[in-house]
Amino acid sequence: MLKNPEDRRARRSRKLLKESLLELMKRKTFSEISVRDVTEAADMNRATFYLHYTGTAELLQSVEEDLLGELQTLVGDHMQETVAVGSVAPVFEPVLDFLVEHRETCAVLFASSEASGFFQSLQKLVHENGAPLVRAWFHPADPRLTNYLLNFLAWGFIGLLAEWFETDMALPKAELLSAAQRVADGAAGSLFHREEGGIS
Repeated sequence: MLKNPEDRRARRSRKLLKESLLELMKRKTFSEISVRDVTEAADMNRATFYLHYTGTAELLQSVEEDLLGELQTLVGDHMQETVAVGSVAPVFEPVLDFLVEHRETCAVLFASSEASGFFQSLQKLVHENGAPLVRAWFHPADPRLTNYLLNFLAWGFIGLLAEWFETDMALPKAELLSAAQRVADGAAGSLFHREEGGIS
């Protein structure tokens, strides 16, 4: 919890700078956005910007880290149930709800070629959380197959979400969840024999 007005002001300043950057990225490529652009959009002076960030690259990284940190916490909160029921369903829906809530941020990052670090971090998140599930459910003899599966699913889900946002979420959420789960189940089933539970 923030303890004093200085902390609250600092937090508010960082929030405004992040929001201003994201709003600018809807209209301009990231490489075209300067610190001056961000501070003018936030109605803030450059000295205040440099109290928090060294430049726009660090500001973008902070945006990505905030989103990924919240996402990892959410996944962690549902992981025990996911393992227990032998299905990714308990984590899929809350994660999708979270991404819908942060749709504008995700859409901007998905559309930005400069946000490649964000995609790599998402892929890492899928690996770190998915590998224990694959081991628990399928006991793969070759760990390379686990990596292939998780890479396929990570990039597939990123593409699926990007397309869903691009089409203004025209497909109902329940149908998207069902499609994503069928893809995961089909991919895993084609590589591994399900002993107990599995991705469904």
